Amino acid sequence: MTFLFEQSFIGYLSHSWPWYIAGILIASVMVFLLFTGKHFGVSATLRAGCSALGAGKLSDFFHFDWKKAQGWNLLFILGGLIGGYIASTFLASPEPMEIGERTAEHIQSMGFSLPAASKDKISGMLPAEFTDTEFIFSLKGMSLLILGGFFVGFGTRYAGGCTSGHAISGLSDLQLPSLIAVIGFFIGGLTMTYLLMPLFF
Repeated sequence: MTFLFEQSFIGYLSHSWPWYIAGILIASVMVFLLFTGKHFGVSATLRAGCSALGAGKLSDFFHFDWKKAQGWNLLFILGGLIGGYIASTFLASPEPMEIGERTAEHIQSMGFSLPAASKDKISGMLPAEFTDTEFIFSLKGMSLLILGGFFVGFGTRYAGGCTSGHAISGLSDLQLPSLIAVIGFFIGGLTMTYLLMPLFF
């Protein structure tokens, strides 16, 4: 009986959860942070990490008390990394990620393959080209990684936060700048998907 319960529980964890369960869990974290006076954001941990490694000696931007301001957030991200490893190693679904029909057609029209279940039973989350070393070290792959990394790094600092900081934490805190930033995220994402990426590929 215990074995059957463990198997069904692990099987449930290895599949995608409904939006309402994930939403309740995220909202619970936000309520907890609001009552403790903290603001969640992933990009802020990059600044704290650089500060912890001594970057404050090179730039005043990294010169702050990271232990007091962002120490808890670093632990949160560490937990996310550990949880991600456990999920991908022990709780991975053998099925590829489900994609809408129109999205699948758009991905294939740009020359990418659809995510597929891999031989090691880990569910495919990205087109195979994005994890293929030949593609990664090609001119196209390196351009995407370098330019993408630059825009993400510059954008999060220029906007004062990333998607998680603005869309989850900022909106739950009723911040107008976060609403404007989120609208910009969607406009930028749609522009990239429908106008720029077809030009690249």
